[in-house]
Amino acid sequence: MLKKSKKRGKNISKNAEIQNISNHGIWILINGQEFFMPFSDFPWFLKATIEQIYNLEFFHGHHLHWPELDIDIELESLKHPESYPLRYS
Repeated sequence: MLKKSKKRGKNISKNAEIQNISNHGIWILINGQEFFMPFSDFPWFLKATIEQIYNLEFFHGHHLHWPELDIDIELESLKHPESYPLRYS
C-alpha cells in the first residue's frame, strides 16, 4: 500500500538575505543579485548587532526592512544609487 505525500507547506525561502558583514559594510543577496552597502553610505548599521542586521524582512519584492533598527530601504536605491543622491552626513 502506497502512502500519499502530505501537502506542501509554505515556501519559506527568502528572496533577500545577508551574505556577509565586514568592517566596511554589508553584502546582501536579493533575488540572486548581490549588493554591497558600505557603512560610509549606510551608517545606521555601524552600531547594530549582527543579530539586528540579520533580522531582515523583504516585502513586495522591493522593500527591505530591519524591524529592530527601524530602517527601510527600497531595492531601487541599491540598484540605481545615482538616482538617489541624498546621503547621510
